[in-house]
Amino acid sequence: MRNRVFIIAVFLIVLLTSCQTVSSVPDYSDPSLWAYYAEGDGLDADLFIIAPTVDMGGDGNSNMSLSDEETKEALIGALNMERGIFDEYTTMYSPFYRQMTFPVYDRRESEEGTPIDIAYSDVRNAFIYFLDNISIDRPIIIAGFSQGAQLSLMLLEEFFSDEALQERLVAAYIIGWHVNDEDLAKYPHLKMAEGEDDTGVIVSFNTEAPGITDSIIIPEGMKTHSINPLNWKTDNTFADRSLSEGACFTDYSGSITKEVENITGAYIDEERGTLIAIDIIPSDYSSSLFPDGVYHLYDYQFFFRDLQSNVGERLQSFLNARNAGMSA
Repeated sequence: MRNRVFIIAVFLIVLLTSCQTVSSVPDYSDPSLWAYYAEGDGLDADLFIIAPTVDMGGDGNSNMSLSDEETKEALIGALNMERGIFDEYTTMYSPFYRQMTFPVYDRRESEEGTPIDIAYSDVRNAFIYFLDNISIDRPIIIAGFSQGAQLSLMLLEEFFSDEALQERLVAAYIIGWHVNDEDLAKYPHLKMAEGEDDTGVIVSFNTEAPGITDSIIIPEGMKTHSINPLNWKTDNTFADRSLSEGACFTDYSGSITKEVENITGAYIDEERGTLIAIDIIPSDYSSSLFPDGVYHLYDYQFFFRDLQSNVGERLQSFLNARNAGMSA
């Protein structure tokens, strides 16, 4: 992933030279440019959550237009599918942004070039507004899935070397994207979760069936860092399906349409670092976007209740430590 030191200069060049039409730079002081704005006001932490890819690039576009109201509704719907994991504990904020479209990922071009610069520029500007005007000295949770996780990681890389900001980080849920040794070496302030209640850390995993060797998220030959949401271990210790708190399958309103207890056991693959779900029949979760056995679309849903409990546990751990520090 490229160094983003010159992101502003690069983006100005993009605006002048790009041959594709994208909407103008958004001004995030306008609440209408937020998919979530102070949802659940008054809770213990602020959530900055970034939506996954919903624009399929049907018009040949590489970035979503912010004047595309239909796709913006889909973006809200995708966020709603995840919100139940966080909404008991956090006041939620999420910007509309000119996200990369799915063909950019399908071509494996999502980490270089104009589309990522446009998407990250928007998220970056929204986050700066969030820090300067909204979340003042409050605990922060960063979250995203898929493209949202990729952009969340980029925020951590750029902003959280600042010790004061890092001290406010409860956790970052970087799910459905990779965090590899190169990332950790380049950005030594990044810390992976090592248990169920450590704070200031990255929680990450990508779910696959046994035998998968390649995906657009974890290319063949890459090893990502993961934690198992069933036993909160980072090695290949097997977690039986009895440890699963429940899978929840949600719709665009955020309603749970189906809940399955003890859906699968899982372990972390030693070579790829992916989370291997062993009790899932791949054909039961087929998608036109991914090969059978790449359970990317279900990373949150398979482990919904486990993640929901974990958000509460990490936040309580953070608040306990903060309160102890204030009383010392």
